[in-house]
This record gives sequence, C-alpha cells and structure tokens, in this order.
Amino acid sequence: MTHEEMSEDVDKIRSLIADLEKAVSLSFIGSDDIIRLAILGLVGGFHVLIEDIPGVGKTTLALALAQAVGMSFSRIQFTPDMLPGDVLGMSIWDPTLHEFVFREGPVNAQFILADELNRTSPRTQSAFLEAMQEGQITVEGKTRRLPCPFFLIATQNPNNFAGTFPLPEAELDRFGLAFSIGYPSQEREAEILRRRAFSTIAADSGVEGSPSITDIKPVTKPEIITETRRAISRLHVADSLSNYIVQIIRETRRSPNIRLGASPRAALFLQQASRARAAAEGRVFVIPEDVEAMAPFVLAHRIQISSQARLSQLDANQCIREICALVKKPTGL
Repeated sequence: MTHEEMSEDVDKIRSLIADLEKAVSLSFIGSDDIIRLAILGLVGGFHVLIEDIPGVGKTTLALALAQAVGMSFSRIQFTPDMLPGDVLGMSIWDPTLHEFVFREGPVNAQFILADELNRTSPRTQSAFLEAMQEGQITVEGKTRRLPCPFFLIATQNPNNFAGTFPLPEAELDRFGLAFSIGYPSQEREAEILRRRAFSTIAADSGVEGSPSITDIKPVTKPEIITETRRAISRLHVADSLSNYIVQIIRETRRSPNIRLGASPRAALFLQQASRARAAAEGRVFVIPEDVEAMAPFVLAHRIQISSQARLSQLDANQCIREICALVKKPTGL
C-alpha cells in the first residue's frame, strides 16, 4: 500500500472517530479522553473493561456508543444466579418439531454490553473466554461463529463492593483496554443536572428536551468498523518501536513493584492500541508517545503489584507510568 493510500485511510479513520465522539457526547457528559478511549477500543479491535463506582456513567457511555455505531446490540445485566446458558444459549424442546432446538443467547450480537460483569459467578464469567479470544462459542460440543465485527464492553463494580466476584486473570488479559471514568468536573456535573432535570420534566410534559440515548443516530456501519480495524492494523510500526514495546513489557516482569508481569498478548495489544491512537491523531506511523500514552490502559489491569508497592501506596497505573519513564525512547523514527 502506498503512502498516499495509507494517508487517505487515516483521514477516514480520524473523521469516523470525530463523528463517533460527537454522537456519544450528546448523551454521555464526561471526559473527552474517556470517550476517545472507548472509541479506540472499538475501532482498534479491543474489548473494553470499565471499572468504577455506580452512578458515574459507565452504562450510559456504553449505550451511547452502541447507538452510534449501528451494530446489532445486546445488553446482558449480570446477577449472581445467572448460568453460562443464559449467555451462550441452550437447546430447548420444541413440541411442534418434537426435537431439541438451539436458542441463541444474548452473546450472539455484534456489540455486547456486559453490565456489572463481576456480579456473576466465575462459572458464568468463563462463558466469555472463547468468545473474546476467538470470536466463537462452543455449546453442547458444537462450535458457532459469532457475528463480525464482535465487540464487548464490560462494566464492573470495585471488587470490595458487596456481591462481587473478582474477574480471573485469564479473562482480564483478554480485555484490550481498561479504565475508570471517575467523578466529573464541577462544570460537567452541573451540566448533568441541567440536562437530566430538563429531560425528566420534558418526558412528563411532552416538551422537547435534550437529546437522550435513543436520539443518537448511527454514524457508521458494521462493515466500516471491520475495514477500519484492518486499516489500523496496516499502520507502520518501526522495528525500534517494536523493541521499545518489548522492553516495556519485559520491565513489568523485572520490576520489584510488580508481582505478575504482562504477557506477550499484552505486547500485541499495546502495539495495536498505539496504532489506533496514531490514526486518531492523523498519523500513518506510530511514535513513542503513542505507546507511552496507551500503556497504562493496556497494561495496568494485567499486572499484579507487589506488597512493596502497596506499602509505598503505588497503584498499577503508577507502576506502568514509572516503567515507561525509565525505558529509553527510540529516536530517529
């Protein structure tokens, strides 16, 4: 592919991301950086995990993005009594046909919102492992492909909240990006009150209010998302950048602050996430700043910090940022 063709692809990706950001912001009143991260997960081909306390907009962000992309959508609200069959589907007896017929579960959609994923048991959580890694499910010995493109955005409550089950390391490693939304700024919180109060009054009185999630119009199609993912995967990463990524990953395994370092899968995800950020910035090549910017969101949920780090009051994000600051950046790209 020529440089001009790649530049044209990047222009389309940048325009698509801008359109998605504008659409999502109609309903989600929060940080522009958080909206950008969720969209980079979608166009980069990553599954996204959002962990935060209830009420800060995790579900709103996911629903707004789902509405904007025009993909088939399924929301799964998790509870402790759910079983894998409630997610994957199961065979039920059809009295008309006199045989068992497979009924698809809610996982058979292009865009999945797994709401409060860590409120369900590890047995049910494991229903997503094959789907997230291979884009397929195996039920009753038969493998079924999931729709393409396939994208999972999961929310979870902090693990010290009542009624939660920690996500296993194998499942956490399948999420390409993980982040928290946090509390909004004073100005944004005031805007939430103005919009939501007016929307509630408008719904009761028949007066036109501010845009809701259902008012968001799709700005793209599934085929475009698939092509966007392919285009991002073609962006240039210099050998020195690949070595830089590997050095960061290997430092997570040597750091005294980290008990469990990042896997080789993490290196692949960090490279792809850096490509996605480069495209969003309008570049056809990756620079060290792309890697450094995406590293905390790609790596922090995959590592386990040591007791020494906890005593020093360090968290996983701080450990990753310290490693990125220590590893020498390549020059002359």
